[in-house]
Amino acid sequence: MEFGVPKEVRDLESRAGLTPAGVLSLVQAGHTVHVERNAGAGAGFSDEHYRRAGARIVYTAAEAYGRANVVLSIARPMAQEHQLFRPGQSIFSFFHLPVASSDLLADLSEKSITAISYETIQDNDGSLPVLIPMSEVAGRLAPVIAGQLLTTTEGGRGILLSGIPGVARAIVAIVGGGTLGQSAARAFVGLGAQVIVLDRDVNKLRMVDDSYGGTVTTMIANEFNLNRIAGFVDVLVGAILVPGKRTPALIRRDAVRKMRPGAVIIDFSIDQGGCVETSRPTTLRDPTFVAEQVIHHCVPNITSAVARTASHALTNTALPYLQAIGELGLEGALETVHSLRRGVSVYRGQISSPGLADALGRELEIDLRDGVPR
Repeated sequence: MEFGVPKEVRDLESRAGLTPAGVLSLVQAGHTVHVERNAGAGAGFSDEHYRRAGARIVYTAAEAYGRANVVLSIARPMAQEHQLFRPGQSIFSFFHLPVASSDLLADLSEKSITAISYETIQDNDGSLPVLIPMSEVAGRLAPVIAGQLLTTTEGGRGILLSGIPGVARAIVAIVGGGTLGQSAARAFVGLGAQVIVLDRDVNKLRMVDDSYGGTVTTMIANEFNLNRIAGFVDVLVGAILVPGKRTPALIRRDAVRKMRPGAVIIDFSIDQGGCVETSRPTTLRDPTFVAEQVIHHCVPNITSAVARTASHALTNTALPYLQAIGELGLEGALETVHSLRRGVSVYRGQISSPGLADALGRELEIDLRDGVPR
């Protein structure tokens, strides 16, 4: 099997589609991996690291795409990359297709591409094995981001997350009690902040309550409670995920207006549309804006800020799926590995994800839930 790792083209996207360790595993299994020159530089992996692992270094994105049966990307391909698609190939990426531009879906269809979305690969128990480590990384970054934005020099409220004896600590509300929300809660608690976790699922709230012995406040994420906490929190973290679908904007503008000037919103759901009505995507180069006197941080690829850690984490979880495709072929792997099949958003150019079809208001064009058509 021929794998291709193009260099990411989005501004400050420094994560690598595969680490040298991942390359070595595939090469030892008899596969060929074409890595575009400097594809891993942003994450600290040199071309020499890849050569020693057995990769073939190519000098253009056209070669990385053109020689590969399977392309390993991070961010969904940009317009200049669409023309590089090879008919019939498979592409792994964090596609987030429900909020992608229509031209990407059109080009995937035209070239009969199989698009496998890392964020929707799903195990039988409902967990998202490739997304989990990215969520863990993002959650642990949350207090780093919040602590900086709360400083006076950044226009924040000028408060310390932990407080000090005699001075109150910051109050942090996390909307969403999944992997990202729990990871963020752990990180904020570790720094001494007062933490509230809200979720619609009371079982997730029980898990949080058990984990922290009741020291973290839990609340149902309804409109009444969201409006209530908006008036006194210093940091609001959006950590809502609906796999394969656009995120609902649970935090309305009216709630944001109730927040105190200089408070901070970190909307980690922005890669699926955002869970705060006032959110809009920002970049690592220009990560914040102010709306309703509240600082908003809405960077879809925030884990690229720690590109080396994120690249290792992605390779660790994605590699078994790549090995399955290498051993069994695409159809064989999809037939055998059900979690991988659930990650297929577009199969040979046809919409195969019920969530994507629903988000776009279109019909499901091919149904893989019971197997792969032969």
